[in-house]
Amino acid sequence: MKLFNINKYVFVFLICCIAYSQLNAQRIRIPNNRNYDLKSYHFGFLLGLNQMNFIIRNIENLRPLDTLYGIESTPKMGFNIGIVADLRISEFINLRFIPSLSFGERSLNYFIKFNNKTVASVEKKVESTYIEFPLELKLRSQRMINTRAYVLGGAKYCLDLASQAKKKSEEDEVVIKLNKSDILLELGVGFEFYLVYFKLGTEIKMSYGITDLLIREDNLYTNGIEKLNSKMLQFSLTFE
Repeated sequence: MKLFNINKYVFVFLICCIAYSQLNAQRIRIPNNRNYDLKSYHFGFLLGLNQMNFIIRNIENLRPLDTLYGIESTPKMGFNIGIVADLRISEFINLRFIPSLSFGERSLNYFIKFNNKTVASVEKKVESTYIEFPLELKLRSQRMINTRAYVLGGAKYCLDLASQAKKKSEEDEVVIKLNKSDILLELGVGFEFYLVYFKLGTEIKMSYGITDLLIREDNLYTNGIEKLNSKMLQFSLTFE
């Protein structure tokens, strides 16, 4: 069972942020932190929730693997923390570097036929603890009293501290091994709210891996996969 529908939550997130900014525009007429955006650089921290997942490309024909009927990925929830370093390039463009720690889990479900009779699902859990080094370009709108909207794009390098790439599989337990390193492309949207003492940011971001993570061993669990890429949805709050 999937935890939530991504499109639904993206829509709800945007509606809530727009409604909040409109309420602020009506109630608050005096801008907070007027000189905040004149700083050349500033720092902060990030707290967020993530949903890790896989993008699976199966081999064209599973018939040679006559007991394997299909493979699906199930996302899980996790969380991440990070430090925000922001460099002002111009009035509407900022460069962000946010080294972070992300904790999460995802699973691969294999539909396998046992004893030539019943088809059952076998779940293989994959836990990850990523050190992330994202570099993002942030394009911001005109400030509306105490609110700004923005879009961002970039890329990040990830190193999985929980990778089991070197662990040996046993006869009764096959381990799904992933490469420790990954590179992901990112795209996101968000809103900034200028409060009295700091700036609060809310954002939603999607990340797509461009490297094939799977370490292939000659077994049923890896032979059916042609390519395995990571995917991550992230909801974040930034305090700057």
